[in-house]
Amino acid sequence: MHVVWLELKVLNKVIGEILKVWAVANQKGGVAKTTTVVSLAGHLVKRGLRCLLIDLDPHGSLTSYFKEDPDSLEKSVYNLFQMHQFSIKHEINDLIIHSEVEGIDFIPASISMATLDRQLGTQEGKGLVIKKVVDLLADEYDYILIDCPPVLGVLMVNALAACTHVLVPVQTEFLALKGLERMHHTLNMIIQARRHDVSFTIVPVMFDRRTRASTDSLRALREKYGAELWQNVIPVDTAFRTASQKGLPLPIMLPSSRGAKAYAELLDNLLNANKQSDLKRVTNE
Repeated sequence: MHVVWLELKVLNKVIGEILKVWAVANQKGGVAKTTTVVSLAGHLVKRGLRCLLIDLDPHGSLTSYFKEDPDSLEKSVYNLFQMHQFSIKHEINDLIIHSEVEGIDFIPASISMATLDRQLGTQEGKGLVIKKVVDLLADEYDYILIDCPPVLGVLMVNALAACTHVLVPVQTEFLALKGLERMHHTLNMIIQARRHDVSFTIVPVMFDRRTRASTDSLRALREKYGAELWQNVIPVDTAFRTASQKGLPLPIMLPSSRGAKAYAELLDNLLNANKQSDLKRVTNE
């Protein structure tokens, strides 16, 4: 029994050391991708974990959230794609900005990232740039969260190639459900192309239980996506807007708010699911 206990202790330590890389993606804008990244990061750092956020959207919503201007930054994710090799770690560290929240760092976006698809063309290895960066930073962070652009291109491909799990926020409205179909198709293509499966969770957001549109859309999501769908919802909450104006994650600014509590529940669900997945992978190895 003592030997079994020791083996379990070692196994838990190994699982705890596995870097988690979550990409938040949807091929539709305005679906709370940035809010999801920032809110989950807020909860993670409250639990004593170190987070790096990577803004892969040329619009720079995440960058703007933390009071940086993506139109005037000299260094951004764009520079990662200009580097010819990634052995010099300090060059990557030079791009990282420390936010006002202890434990949350981020690599900002810039408008120049919008030109990457045209610039890189058929360049070999262009889809693995972020994966290489993530691997180099694995010993510095517990979680890396990637805010994806709403367009399937080199930036989203990089995010999906680098991540261990994908979160797909979707508004509880019927127009958003059509966009989800495209994203679902994209994920299935990526899964087939990768050597290892990438799991994903669909997250219903901006849910307003007072409206029939929200309740009907949620019912449709549950009927169509079943096990891939998180069974709870992120509600409409004006506190999200206030938090973004202050440049703080809602779980840090107002942990008692409905929105912060909902993201805490989502995080618990993700951590439990990921722990089971890690346990299965480690034991198989």
